[in-house]
Amino acid sequence: MRDEFRADLQIVSQLLVDMAEGVRAAMRQATRGLLTADRRAAETVIERDAEIDELYRHVEERVCDLLARQAPVASDLRAMITALHVAADLERMGDLADHVAKTALRRHPSPAVPAELRLIFTDMAGIADRMAEKIASVLARPDADLAAELDRDDDAMDDLHKSLFGVLLGADWPYGVETAIDATLLGRFYERFADHAVNAGEHVVYLITGETAASPN
Repeated sequence: MRDEFRADLQIVSQLLVDMAEGVRAAMRQATRGLLTADRRAAETVIERDAEIDELYRHVEERVCDLLARQAPVASDLRAMITALHVAADLERMGDLADHVAKTALRRHPSPAVPAELRLIFTDMAGIADRMAEKIASVLARPDADLAAELDRDDDAMDDLHKSLFGVLLGADWPYGVETAIDATLLGRFYERFADHAVNAGEHVVYLITGETAASPN
């Protein structure tokens, strides 16, 4: 029975890794669609969002089944709770990539991001990619130190978010309200993507140490 539980738990862990890799790929493609007006890249993100949602449902179903059959306690119960929380954060990260892709499509064939903002969004996308990569790594091989690095990455994302507003609110902003609204929402999508990555990392730290974060996002 114990070996069966461990095997089932490993399946749940692999589903979470698959989700993390999926949302990383989704945000990378969404960014490509955003910055280069690559319609197919954006459409692929939207088409494959259902795959991330399906992985989320598989995690929920397997965890609920394990809770019912095995009645886990202590560290095993903590693993089940962590899986549910992490899956929810990853599902939301996939939704945010989907939002970026839809913004790219709405503006196609023009790039959704004007030249003045391309560097900021390129840097935000780079941080988002790095954070998603770390989440996939700590889910495959739990590492509290690597998970804790996500807080510093999130700080860098927050700094870029502030820089974005500095440009949008500048007196010489030449692109009008509609483009400013798009850029504001896009900045929020990347910023929230990072926040959910931090949350997932904090849940992994909880799994490893049994201690909750002092100030969750």
